[in-house]
Amino acid sequence: MEKQVNNFLEFIKEDKKLSANTLQSYKRDLIQFENYVNANKLNFLKIAEDDMKKYFSHLQEDGKKTSTISRNVASIRSFYQFLVRNKKVKKDPTDKIQSPKVEKKAPSVLSSQEVALLLEQPKDIDLKGTRDKAMLEFAYATGMRVTEIISLDIDDVNLKEGIVICRTGARQRNIPLGSLSLKALAEYIENSRPILIKDENVKALFVNTNGKRLTRQGFWKIVKYYKEQAHITKDITPHVLRHSFATHLLQNGADLKSIQTMLGHSDISSTQVYMQFQDESIKNIYKHAHPRA
Repeated sequence: MEKQVNNFLEFIKEDKKLSANTLQSYKRDLIQFENYVNANKLNFLKIAEDDMKKYFSHLQEDGKKTSTISRNVASIRSFYQFLVRNKKVKKDPTDKIQSPKVEKKAPSVLSSQEVALLLEQPKDIDLKGTRDKAMLEFAYATGMRVTEIISLDIDDVNLKEGIVICRTGARQRNIPLGSLSLKALAEYIENSRPILIKDENVKALFVNTNGKRLTRQGFWKIVKYYKEQAHITKDITPHVLRHSFATHLLQNGADLKSIQTMLGHSDISSTQVYMQFQDESIKNIYKHAHPRA
């Protein structure tokens, strides 16, 4: 089974051009499934639908979240569809198995006032402060995922056009930058980054104080530090800034399709989770504007 799993992972890496995180999820799910198959002395080429149901029940009994089980169903289904196409098995044992429905939780968002307070904290009086101000303004202005932000190279930003090019796997999207973000970014690129980088061959847009590409952990620590400086009680992560970006756009009249494009969602249902915040905004407008509200 190990050989077939590796063949499958190699195939989706080359053919689907998936991100490193998605590939790791597939790998983790399939290795876990392989361990179960071996422990129960099953032949993965002869597994039936009932065996699969028992496996997913095993995950549930093991305390796995619904979202984790749903992802496992998708990973194993893709694996068996690969085996069917390559004539290793005749039938996909997951074919009639329904993925458990994952309840979409309301994302945590900041108010416009809280965002303003957070973004006021970094002071561009030194190299680090200039970088941090540019980075936080950039995260809120683009709604990009933290992995996407730290993966950016200096050439991905066009200050003249006011856009950033975000590449995820084989996909690419252009995201506009607001005036405040552009101003902070230009200040960082012109006056801070050239001094922070120790090697001119470094292409990373955002670098740490050692001149190397900023890491996810580094980004999170910076956000946490300024949250505490702002005395904001809500838990703030880089993803909360992404949620806030989408929510504020929607509340101020942006259409869902445009927000979907900027966020890089392949399915609009992922973007529709923000509609609940628009509904609240509409209620407030109604109360203030309708003469008999």
